[in-house]
Amino acid sequence: MLNRITMTGRLVADPELRRTQSGVSVTSFRIANDRDYSKGEEKETDFFDVVAWRSTAEFICKYFSKGRMAIVSGSLESRKWEAKNGDKRISWEV
Repeated sequence: MLNRITMTGRLVADPELRRTQSGVSVTSFRIANDRDYSKGEEKETDFFDVVAWRSTAEFICKYFSKGRMAIVSGSLESRKWEAKNGDKRISWEV
């Protein structure tokens, strides 16, 4: 299932550039996005995992660091995986 999503948030940590075995640039990073809230309500924050490829990955690693504000636009995708204890998990990434 693919859905288009756009959000604003701050990087939780410095992104690190990696390369696939075929040499394609890739980076993964997290952004923190504050939910809208009214006066008197407690502020809540959501965290989103983001993956960028090729020149976008290189740009992010060159110009962004922990705490910097970023606008992210992409497809929301699920990835199934198995934990070390055998539990089946699902991760959502932009």
